[in-house]
Formats: sequence, C-alpha cells, structure tokens
Amino acid sequence: MAKNMQPIAKRCKALGISPAVMGYAKKNTERNSNTRMRKKKSEYALQLQEKQKVKFVYGIMEKQCRMYYEKALRMPGKPGEEMLSLIERRLDNVVYRLGFAMTRREARQLVSHAHFTVNGVKVNIPSYLVKVGDVIEVKDSSRSSVKFKRLLGEDAPVVLVPQWLDREKNALKGTVNRLPVREDIDLPVEEQLIVELYSK
Repeated sequence: MAKNMQPIAKRCKALGISPAVMGYAKKNTERNSNTRMRKKKSEYALQLQEKQKVKFVYGIMEKQCRMYYEKALRMPGKPGEEMLSLIERRLDNVVYRLGFAMTRREARQLVSHAHFTVNGVKVNIPSYLVKVGDVIEVKDSSRSSVKFKRLLGEDAPVVLVPQWLDREKNALKGTVNRLPVREDIDLPVEEQLIVELYSK
C-alpha cells in the first residue's frame, strides 16, 4: 500500500491541524510560521484541503475515501457525517481510540501483524469496520510483549476513551457501545466541503 512519507509536523502545518490530532503531542509546527503570506484559497482548494485532512489523519488512500463517501450516500442521514462515522469505525482507529497504540500509524501496524481479535476471531485488516457489541481484545499470545504490558498496572498511560467505546479497567479489552456520531469525532474538519467536492 502507498504511504505518505512526508514529515508529520510539516504535513500538519500545511493542512492547518494540530499534531496532537495525530497522536504526536511533542511535535511543533511554529518554525518559519511568518515567512510568507498565503493568498486566499479558492473554493476547490478549501474542499480539497478538507479531504486531504481526513485522508492524512486516518491514513487512508483516495480509493478508500471515495468508497466511504459512496457508502455514506446510501445511508440515512447526512453523507458527510455518515462518511466520518464509517472511517471512525475502522479497526485501526478503534485500537488507537482505546489506547492500545500511541498513534493511528502504530495501530495500523499492530492490526496488520495480527495482535488483535474481534469477538474472539483474529483480524489483521486495518480497514475492518466494527459493529455495535463487538469486543476488541489483544490476542493472548501478544499480551506478554513489552508493548502491551506497559498498558497495564499503575504506570499505564491515561487514555480518554470516547463515549461510543468502553475499555475494561486493567484489561486489554474494549467494547463498541454504539456507533460514533459527529459529536464523538474530534477531528477539526468541515465534512460538508468533502461532500461538495465529491458530488461535482
């Protein structure tokens, strides 16, 4: 699969988003912030930027992004919000949201290496869409690794789990309580602009 190898901080600055959204709390994008004035962007440029934000933050490609949009069109509700909800339900994102990985990139790699099960079945597809009631758990044979051991105990990092998910305390296990709605998604994006771009 193709990868965006551009530095995270540089890409965040270009798209106008905080590196914290990507899970990088210590990266800084203030360097050379006043070197040149930017001209006003066209309507198309604004729409394209919003789409690029979503693709960059979630680590998805153009083909996948369009597929989610077309699937959202067939669903009841606003296409933009339904599209974000679908992308938010990706297994790699859920693993990140539950705090099993520091970034979505790391989560995608962990899922690809088959460290997780969904309802007791091994799943190694990052784009797998979770459903209400699904139980996501670290595989038994992976629990002994240093990577997952550090997530338990008193020194475990504190994770703010979104309301649509539930993580068991002192356990490498999470449950999908309900489907995510727009209010659950903290991504600073105007999804309506993406709908306008794709509907042309």
